[in-house]
Amino acid sequence: MQSKMKESQDKIKALELEGYAAGGSVKVMLNGEGEMIKLFISPETLKESKEIIEDLIIAAHNDAKQKIKLKTSEELSKITGGVTLPPGFKFPF
Repeated sequence: MQSKMKESQDKIKALELEGYAAGGSVKVMLNGEGEMIKLFISPETLKESKEIIEDLIIAAHNDAKQKIKLKTSEELSKITGGVTLPPGFKFPF
């Protein structure tokens, strides 16, 4: 069980998932620890107002973060055998 946990932790840390906003005109890539590692803003989007660009970055980040949560849950369910953990439960990583 402990080796499976370590293996899952390593897989989660290695994740890289993109979040999108405005049909992909803004893309944010997060690693498995939730750190932003890439940001793309299309030239067309850069013509928009500062407030719109900020909102699109936030939306893309939230999309990527949701994908990380989903992948993390999928990986952890492999260890727990599909048993759902209590809300707010944190593994030690």
